[in-house]
Amino acid sequence: MSALSEPMAVTAAPPQRPQQILFELNRSLPTAANLTAIERIEAQWIVPHVERLTRATSPVRSRREWLDLLHALLDEERSGSDAGRYLAEQSTRAQFTHVVREFALDGLTEAQNFFPAVPRLPIRAQMAIMRVLIDEFGCGNIMQAHSMLYADLLTELGLPCSVDDYIASTEDETYRFLNSFYWLALRAPRIEYFLGALAYLESSIPNAFRVQARACERLRIAGGRYYTEHLHIDTFHTEELQVAIREVEKVDGLDATRLWVGARLLSGLLDDAFEAAVDRARTLS
Repeated sequence: MSALSEPMAVTAAPPQRPQQILFELNRSLPTAANLTAIERIEAQWIVPHVERLTRATSPVRSRREWLDLLHALLDEERSGSDAGRYLAEQSTRAQFTHVVREFALDGLTEAQNFFPAVPRLPIRAQMAIMRVLIDEFGCGNIMQAHSMLYADLLTELGLPCSVDDYIASTEDETYRFLNSFYWLALRAPRIEYFLGALAYLESSIPNAFRVQARACERLRIAGGRYYTEHLHIDTFHTEELQVAIREVEKVDGLDATRLWVGARLLSGLLDDAFEAAVDRARTLS
């Protein structure tokens, strides 16, 4: 659905798919009715989820302490998972295609949900985030844009490249990962939640995408370039996120506990989405 489409009828979608409804609402015109519906769904899902994470989190006293916690989490995840090893080493082309399809809405809309965070940041932090976004959009070269690289991968695998083709079939676990950034960027009460989540994401991807890159190499899928591009560029993005966080600390002070809650939020949501996608893929012959 285009961001410039007509306002959607918020009562028309089936009530059993609130995450799908939320994704469509997040990409629709921001009418009063749509925003009310967004807030109602988020109040039943991500707001209490973040509150639970916060209650379970010991206070983090400084940016340095948060960095230590983040590095420990990344070290723990670096050992990989059974799902990752299966996808990298054993998945068939059909099974890998299923996982690629499941994350198509993410790949085709990559980084679009980051933009609302920019005005909430001090100017030097804005510049750091914009440098990340410029890369995401290929530095103005359409053939280098990450969403275009994902479209190339979809085409190679015989899949469509329109967002609308995936709205009905994307699972709730993936929608929760996608929808979280709309809340983090625009409606979270403090910007540290967004910065912590994005810092985790950019730091974790160079390791996580080695799984898909290995699968593409093994299955001789040329579109694996989408994954290998992230193996080096996100190292730079990780550094830019640290610049943004330092600038927020200088100008506004920093709530490091919220940084850590944001990181844990994204870690959990992304792990749930990936594990569920691979589990479903493994049922295919």
